Amino acid sequence: MTKTDIPPSTRPPLHIIDSEYDAIAGIAMRAEHSQPELARLLMAELDRAEICDAASLPPDTAAMHSRISFIDEGSGASRTVELVYPQEADIEAGKISILTHVGAGLIGMRAGSSILWPDRDGRERRLKIVRIERPAP
Repeated sequence: MTKTDIPPSTRPPLHIIDSEYDAIAGIAMRAEHSQPELARLLMAELDRAEICDAASLPPDTAAMHSRISFIDEGSGASRTVELVYPQEADIEAGKISILTHVGAGLIGMRAGSSILWPDRDGRERRLKIVRIERPAP
């Protein structure tokens, strides 16, 4: 088992909005050739997620365009980012793409949960979700 083959059973439950699921799956499939490992990780997360409509998504759940505050428990670093689609990414503005390791690890997570997730160098990091602010519908 490699560091990026973390058993799904050790990961927290995920909830994803049905329309976002379709968009994210399309992004992952298009990235299969250019970023195969990341595409595989993202698809594995989608495969284990509970799919729901926007009205049923628990309010403290990370969805697209959510502002997510989290702590990298290994380094103690705190960050707040907005999770966006690749074409909207702007690291200077704190907007990270779903097609990054951190973005793929945050989607569908709930405030108070944590996940052991590989960074782009393959090192496992525990990300603890502190707060989630979802945009108004």
